[in-house]
Amino acid sequence: MEKRNKIIYWIATLWLALGMTSTGIVQLIKMEEEVEKMTELGYPLYFLTIIGIWKILGVIAVLLPKLPLAKEWAYAGFFFLMSGAILTHLAVNDGLTEYFGPSLLLLLTITSWYFRPESRRLVTQPLINSDDGS
Repeated sequence: MEKRNKIIYWIATLWLALGMTSTGIVQLIKMEEEVEKMTELGYPLYFLTIIGIWKILGVIAVLLPKLPLAKEWAYAGFFFLMSGAILTHLAVNDGLTEYFGPSLLLLLTITSWYFRPESRRLVTQPLINSDDGS
């Protein structure tokens, strides 16, 4: 089961990294179609730069070993970006094809996060020390 989970993790994570990197680059270079879509959705164009940078930094955090807190933030950021994209498309009554990209990236985010190995998880300390009862 451990080997299966690692395979699922790496497939989901590499596809997530590819998707976030490619869309991040498209947003950073302000590709014409991306500018048109952001304008149509009613968002300011500087969001493209912010979102593009966040995606690239998130990919770096997810792929690098260690940095468990940065990974948690990256996964949360990916989750909020993609769920926000889906909700935006819903709000403007976009066609079904517009949901595919963000839905796939959201699914890959959840899958990668869920199957991440123990070495890539954030270890938290208990708030109560059971030794002294405090």
